[in-house]
Amino acid sequence: MQGILYDDSSVWIFVLVTLVIGGAAGFSTGRAIAQTWRPGWHLVLSGLALGVAVRFIHFALFDASFLTPQFYVIDTLLVLTAGFAGFRLTRVKQMTARYRWLYEATSAFTWKSTASRTDGAHL
Repeated sequence: MQGILYDDSSVWIFVLVTLVIGGAAGFSTGRAIAQTWRPGWHLVLSGLALGVAVRFIHFALFDASFLTPQFYVIDTLLVLTAGFAGFRLTRVKQMTARYRWLYEATSAFTWKSTASRTDGAHL
């Protein structure tokens, strides 16, 4: 796998820096963007910057390449995936807690309108 997903000397460096540190930063960024009611596209801009930060940690601490397009894209996609998970989890919680008369959670990542119920409880 070395050379395809990561360019470090060990897979554990990739797991630590990209998945643990980068994933936690992406998840926290997604939550913060959702908590301040900003749109989801703000996460894309933040994720691009976090991808550079993750590559810089690989470069500065572990002597990996800095902005190799392949590894930058992989790191950024993984950070964005964690970010979108944090964003959706927080947004579902917000929508179903603040507007409980309008929405109900259907899963951890989705909600639906309660107006579609058939018990006659329409607005």
